[in-house]
Amino acid sequence: MNEKSPYLKQHSNNPVDWHPWGDEAFRIAQREDKPVFLSIGYSTCHWCHVMAHESFEDEEVAELLNKNFVSIKVDREERPDIDSVYMASCQLITGRGGWPLSIFLTPDRKPFYAGTYFPKYSYYGRIGFVDLLNRIIDLWNKDRSALLRTSDEIVSAINKHFGSFAGEDFDVSVAGKAFETLKLNFDAEYGGFGTAPKFPAPHNLLFLLDLNNPKADDMAEKTLTEMRKGGIYDQIGFGFHRYSTDKKWFLPHFEKMIYDQAALIEAYAYAFAKTGDSLYADTINEIYEFIKNEMTSPEGAFYSALDADSEGEEGKFYLWTSDEIKTLVGDDYEIAKQIFNFSDEGNHREESTGNPTGKNILYLRERPDKLYNKYGRNKFDTIRKILLEARNKRIHPMRDEKILTDWNSMIISSLAYAGCLLEDNEMTAASEKAYRYLLQHAFVNGELYHYPENKIPGFLDDYAYLIKASLELYKTTLNEEYLLKALELNELLSEKLEDKSEGGYYFNSPGGDSIKVKDAYDGAVPSGNSIQLTNLIELYFITGNNSYRQTAENTIKAFASKLNKSAIGYTYFLRGVIKMYSKDASLLLISGNKPRGEFISRLRSNANLLYIHVDRNNVDRLIEGAPWIENYKLDSDKTIYYLCKDFTCSLPTENQEDVFSALNQKN
Repeated sequence: MNEKSPYLKQHSNNPVDWHPWGDEAFRIAQREDKPVFLSIGYSTCHWCHVMAHESFEDEEVAELLNKNFVSIKVDREERPDIDSVYMASCQLITGRGGWPLSIFLTPDRKPFYAGTYFPKYSYYGRIGFVDLLNRIIDLWNKDRSALLRTSDEIVSAINKHFGSFAGEDFDVSVAGKAFETLKLNFDAEYGGFGTAPKFPAPHNLLFLLDLNNPKADDMAEKTLTEMRKGGIYDQIGFGFHRYSTDKKWFLPHFEKMIYDQAALIEAYAYAFAKTGDSLYADTINEIYEFIKNEMTSPEGAFYSALDADSEGEEGKFYLWTSDEIKTLVGDDYEIAKQIFNFSDEGNHREESTGNPTGKNILYLRERPDKLYNKYGRNKFDTIRKILLEARNKRIHPMRDEKILTDWNSMIISSLAYAGCLLEDNEMTAASEKAYRYLLQHAFVNGELYHYPENKIPGFLDDYAYLIKASLELYKTTLNEEYLLKALELNELLSEKLEDKSEGGYYFNSPGGDSIKVKDAYDGAVPSGNSIQLTNLIELYFITGNNSYRQTAENTIKAFASKLNKSAIGYTYFLRGVIKMYSKDASLLLISGNKPRGEFISRLRSNANLLYIHVDRNNVDRLIEGAPWIENYKLDSDKTIYYLCKDFTCSLPTENQEDVFSALNQKN
């Protein structure tokens, strides 16, 4: 395969005869009357590596696959449309999903068997890949009609899963039920929800913070604090690992994804806006330092991920022996031990036996600020930097340097938001630089690309997240170019992917080479429909264009039946619903000179407030998109503030403190 994807390149020398996804592979399957084996993964996936080493690099497995199947490799990050359809089939067949995703298809692309990781050989009742291949070969040759019936049933179920649910009204009690479910599953000791494995799930935390409920706030803040202390957080080089394999946030799955950093920056920023707790601000700054040092391209865009493995071993880059630390920090060894909680026998254990490996995951038992008070901030930082310098001499995990539009847009949004709240000009500048990169490389001749290097057309997530990034940059800078770009992108998205008859948006273009997907489920990241719902509501409040509100209402109606049944997987979508019907929503019209700095930061701290800036230089361009502003006075020598509700404005005032007094009265 002559492909650009790092994941596909990893498999280019396998003895398996891999084909890229496309019509040619399926034509071969039809011509040779063979089933298709579809393997979906990504370059930094640990269990993808394990299955590759055990099976795809093995001559016995390769002979079975090459003789009896047409084998296709797909990078899920490159083709999320394909992944979403076949992940749904795996979940329907097995009740669970994950990567590597292993799917068996008919030559007309219909799945009939699915799973995730398979060991090469069967053990303890778990079928091995060799036995599975032989069983499927036997069924294909002797009882194919049963497989075909199964495939038809699965496709019917997938179409139903992604089909229309329009017609049911949204139940306004759903948000309360979602909160009660989260409360029921909340871990009061360690934060988070459930037991193990534990995912950060920032969209749940953002939803809780939206509720303005003291218990909900406590749950979100407890989770954010415990995660920052745990092994899921890289205490030496910063940034979050993918998830925790235990309930204490101690033992992580070590890969680092750029989308996790983005979502967690947003959650910590929102918590900081509500509480002013410096722990959250410090965590944002540390994650940004990691992104700047490890995940930023020379052009200012952001790479996708860091592998969990290095030198063929998961987590090796991040683990320490006590002797290593003693050699490095010398007289500060005991202090380092008190801070990072390592031991001579090691706190890291073998997965198979549970025996100590002699290595340690570094974590905190107390908040960092309490440790600073005990040992001194300088001492803490000195020890950390010594360990970081030594660690940087190790062989680093592989970095996936794909630059994806949706994930870059997530980081842009979060850095713009956090940069505004923290009044951090460098953070804001980084978000603007990455945004310019996307407009230059991903948005070409009116066409948005998901993976610009491969010219893969944009999906819903790419449009929705880039619109969100445009709006966040507008709220941070008051540069009208960002608002106008959001309006332009929204029109393109509506033209390409909106379901105008039944509401919501398709993930992929109708008529593409996979089943049409329309879903609002918030998985590893909020869905494109969830993000776009909030985009539409913000565009409506800023511009007064009622078509945006109508589209938002249609989107809510499209997914109402799913939300009414179980809202816990739709918490970011619910954020949009809450915003839609909030009685506290206000708009500030800023006329005249553009305010900056602390004032804008204070405005951004109010989750129920949007604002638009108008002056003599931009009014003609903005009136077309927001005609309601034409009624308000422009004065080039002064800045005048109008606090508005339902596009009726009450002040005006030149005094910024009057604005905040009025907002406090409304809240």
